[in-house]
Amino acid sequence: MAFLGHLGPPFLLSMILITIPMMSKSAMNDADALLRMKQSLNNPVSLDSWKPGTNPCDEVIKWVGLICGNGIVTTLRLRSLNLSGEIDMFALSQMQGLRVINLVNNSFSGSLPEFNKLGALKAIYLSMNQFSGEIPSDYFTKMVSLKKIWFDNNNFSGHIPSSLAHLPRLLELHLNDNKFSGFIPLLGQQTLESLNLSNNNLIGDIPSSLSRFDVALFDGNPGLCGPKLRKLCLNVRQIPKGPKQPSKPPPESLKMAYMLMGLSGFILVAMLIGIYVLVQKRKKEEADQMRVETRDADDSFGLGIDNVSPKENGSTRGNLEKGSSKKTKGGGDLMLLNEGSVAFGLSDLMKAGAEVLGNGSLGSSYKAKLSNGLVLVVKRLKEMNKISKDEFQVGMSRLGRLEHPNVLAPLACHFQKKEKLAIYEYIPKGSLLYLLHGDRGESHAELNWPTRLKIIKGVALGMGYIHRELATLALPHGNLKSSNVLLGPNNDPLVVDYGLISIMDANHAANVLTGYKAPEAVHNQSTSPKCDVYSLGIMILEIVTGKFPSQYHNKGKGGADVVEWVKSAMLEQHEMELLDPEITGTSTNSLGEMRKMLQIGAECTESDPDIRIDISEAIRRIEEINV
Repeated sequence: MAFLGHLGPPFLLSMILITIPMMSKSAMNDADALLRMKQSLNNPVSLDSWKPGTNPCDEVIKWVGLICGNGIVTTLRLRSLNLSGEIDMFALSQMQGLRVINLVNNSFSGSLPEFNKLGALKAIYLSMNQFSGEIPSDYFTKMVSLKKIWFDNNNFSGHIPSSLAHLPRLLELHLNDNKFSGFIPLLGQQTLESLNLSNNNLIGDIPSSLSRFDVALFDGNPGLCGPKLRKLCLNVRQIPKGPKQPSKPPPESLKMAYMLMGLSGFILVAMLIGIYVLVQKRKKEEADQMRVETRDADDSFGLGIDNVSPKENGSTRGNLEKGSSKKTKGGGDLMLLNEGSVAFGLSDLMKAGAEVLGNGSLGSSYKAKLSNGLVLVVKRLKEMNKISKDEFQVGMSRLGRLEHPNVLAPLACHFQKKEKLAIYEYIPKGSLLYLLHGDRGESHAELNWPTRLKIIKGVALGMGYIHRELATLALPHGNLKSSNVLLGPNNDPLVVDYGLISIMDANHAANVLTGYKAPEAVHNQSTSPKCDVYSLGIMILEIVTGKFPSQYHNKGKGGADVVEWVKSAMLEQHEMELLDPEITGTSTNSLGEMRKMLQIGAECTESDPDIRIDISEAIRRIEEINV
């Protein structure tokens, strides 16, 4: 102090003037920090509620996009606010209680901000922006509290940071739809529950620690390989480096090894070409097989179809003569199941051009256009070889009798010892699965909140009807999933593939009727009508969040990606982060109804069937929701 006094009053005054602003910066409160960050953004009109002199956590004058706890800001949720510009990291670093940053669906660009300076963060959501460039390999080293990272749908490039493998609490990692390249880091955390690395430029093998995740979560990376993808790995994950040695001619043994390697490579390429040719040949044979296997059928089998005009778009609902059938020389017949419809015969199907639609768990499906323009879907059912003709026809007749605006009943069926067909009306618009996750055209644009609510209500009503009509079955539907819901011209849902457990070989039913499997069906092979409620709940969450429940398509092994994601967010009171931004942006007045639907979906997917609500209660709750 004596030394300072010796320097005199001018020096002391200058030190005080320098120290005061430094102290003010270090003592910046949440309001000051947020206002400073707002100034760094471009045209932040959506943040007009952030005003000087007000409290961000005030219950009356609420600042948009904030969640508080104990009077301090814990979550910055600036989703879908059309924000861009620079993110002031110094300002954010002054917010001591900040744990979650959500900037989803904005227009931020440039390199990844230095969020790694905020060591206490638990979640970062940056999906659907234009961030780009490489992320340093050690970026996440000090972020030991981080649980959730959503960087999908940006333009990040370079290698996936290896420091991700050292996050001890990592639960969710979504890096899909970027330009990441190189190998997948050895992510060994057992805590990791949700992962998506699809649509990047990754190469090499998928680490064994990630083998529990569905293969679809790695799609769109042509360079990936390994047992999970059934693709031989020819690249090496690591190339050891050593001192450079002087070049010298290889010994004879090494030359021989090179020759053998070359020969092996040639044989491998030849085998792959052969397999490709066989696969293509098999696809062609499948498309023709319906006609080939029944070529001994009587060509005069038609039932007067040429004299009847089909409905528009090939629609045949409500136009078949119930119970009509006619034997063929091969011992098979075509049994018509619905009342008052156009009649058609097996020979009409055999003469029709067939287009392969897909190969699902129940067998292959074909689109068949008859000579008069009528369009049908023919399913070749498998795993039913042990059933008798009478059992098959009685079971199909029962399914064909169902009549409800939200249920698509089979029109006809065909039985032979090694050939069983179920025939349906062709619905041109396609499945809910395709329109939600595949199509990005006009039909997808129609899936606003009122339309999605209409679909959920229709599916629920159709399921309620199926449960009443097939009440004696242990599992009235048994295969409910978004690919088994078709959408009519006005997006009215039609539930298909119900009740087939009654005519299927019992030892195959558990594996074939996958749907969205309930935990008790996965672990104990226990089935009840509550399993259908669980599947309905998964579909509700899929429709409201827009997320594909990929683990439920992992060969019937089940999974809990969407369920755990939703329940975790609801537990943290972050429900709004779950909603598909494609419906929240156009239906802001319906956010409360969306939250109610999420709650219904969560209650339908309770892991304990005794706690899970039943189908009638689910329908009652769903019908109470209005747009």
